[in-house]
Amino acid sequence: SVQVARGEVVGFFGLVGAGRTELMRLICGATAPTAGDVRVRGATIRGGSPRAAIQEGLVFCPEDRKKEGIIGIRSVAENINLSARRTHLRASLFLNLSWERANAANQIARLGVRTASAETLIGLLSGGNQQKAILARWLSEDVRVLVLDEPTRGIDIGAKSEIYALIHDLAAAGASVVIVSSELPEVLGIADRILVMREGGVAAEFSRAEATPETVMRAALPAGTSP
Repeated sequence: SVQVARGEVVGFFGLVGAGRTELMRLICGATAPTAGDVRVRGATIRGGSPRAAIQEGLVFCPEDRKKEGIIGIRSVAENINLSARRTHLRASLFLNLSWERANAANQIARLGVRTASAETLIGLLSGGNQQKAILARWLSEDVRVLVLDEPTRGIDIGAKSEIYALIHDLAAAGASVVIVSSELPEVLGIADRILVMREGGVAAEFSRAEATPETVMRAALPAGTSP
C-alpha cells in the first residue's frame, strides 16, 4: 500500500527488476489489477484503465516516451492537446480549434518547449523537449496526481533542471507527484520521501532527512547481499 499526500513528492528507487515500473503502470491503469484499488482524494478509480485514471486527475509519463508517450508523426500541438481536447469540443463533437491553438501556444511558452512551431512534428524534437511536451499535455488537464517514470532519462542537464523546477511548482500548487528513477542522486535530491522497492514490494521507506546513499542502496539490495 502506498499513500501520497497533496503537495508531496515521493520518489521510488530500486534496482532493475524491483517492480517499480510495473507498480506505476498498475496504479495508472495501464495494467489491469487482480486485487486492491486506487483512490484519488477519496474517490476510487473505477474500470482500471488509463481513461478512468485521467478522468480522476491521475496521469502518467511513461519510461519509454517515444513508444508510449508521444505520437511521433503528429505535431507538437496535437500531442499537447490530444487528451484535454475532449473537454473542449464544440457541441461535444467538433474540435475547438481556437482553444487548441491557444492552449498549445500557452503550454509551449510555459514549459519552454523548443520547437520551430507548434506544427512541427514532435518526433523531430530532442528528448528533453519531447518530455516537456508530454508534461504540457498533462498540465492542460486538472492534474491531481502526476506519475513520472524515469522523467529525465536521456535528456540534457538544462532540460533536467527545468523539469525539476516544474515538479516543485506542481507540488507547491497542491499536486501529488510520484517520481521513479534509477538515478539515486536524483531521488535523494528531489523527493520529500523515498520508497525503496525490492523483489516486487516496498522494502523500506525514508524521509529526506533519513535517506543517505548507503541506507537506500542497502535496502534495495536482495536479502543477504552486502553493498
